[in-house]
Amino acid sequence: MNSDDLGLFGPDSVTWKVHAEPVLMVAGLRALYLQSLHPRAMAGVAQNSNYRTDAWGRLVRTSEYVATTIFGTTAEAERAGRRIRAVHARMRATDPLTGTPFRVDEPDLLRWVHVTEVESFVGTARRAGVALTGDEVDRYYTEQRRAAALVGLDPDSVPGRAAEVEAYYREVRPQLRMTREAAETALFLTVPPIPWKVSLPVRLGLTLGPPRWAYLGLATTALGLLPAWARRLYGGLGLPTTALSADLGVRTLRLALTAVPRHLLIGPIQVAARERAARHAAG
Repeated sequence: MNSDDLGLFGPDSVTWKVHAEPVLMVAGLRALYLQSLHPRAMAGVAQNSNYRTDAWGRLVRTSEYVATTIFGTTAEAERAGRRIRAVHARMRATDPLTGTPFRVDEPDLLRWVHVTEVESFVGTARRAGVALTGDEVDRYYTEQRRAAALVGLDPDSVPGRAAEVEAYYREVRPQLRMTREAAETALFLTVPPIPWKVSLPVRLGLTLGPPRWAYLGLATTALGLLPAWARRLYGGLGLPTTALSADLGVRTLRLALTAVPRHLLIGPIQVAARERAARHAAG
């Protein structure tokens, strides 16, 4: 095996540029708020997940998966994809509106989770002040089709440009609504049980003991970063001032993170990727 394998993306990709940003911690939370608005996707999580009793453990595992697919070697990313496909293949849930049983790994549900996740990542990065051209945003979506393939999606069935993402959202929006499960999940995401010390070794590389008010600020910013139509589903949060406040909040957070030593903000998977890239560049 080539120890200097650069993985699915590599240092010249827009993906590495976007995911080098620690501010994407807000993007992950934004994606969860957005995903919860899909009744079947929400049912799949609620009926199969222990997120209420192991919220932080689930966060760490999700962060590890994302970091591995972005910065791991090709073999590591493919191995992570096989594991998640195997887990999803065993899961079943019941549609809360029709009572119909369904598989959690249905392509429509996997596509929803994928699109909301990658749109949250690149959209949050851009609104936080990361310099990304329109062409780079399109390249990011195209690159992320490789990540979609890892979970079992046909890459050609996944939006690969910003305009295609917008069209996809327009198509899916009639299916979205605020269900009881979505409301309960949103409340949990906004005011979760926060242990005194929360270890986030993959994304942050340090141990934090965030006071509740600090986390609430992150959650409020994540909600404000949602599309206006999604904020309205959460109860009338579609006012333009909400988005403007969120933009200011996420830019301020990104600026604040620049004061933190870089080695504290980069997890071991990304560190290893940078080292491989340096060796590869050195020949």
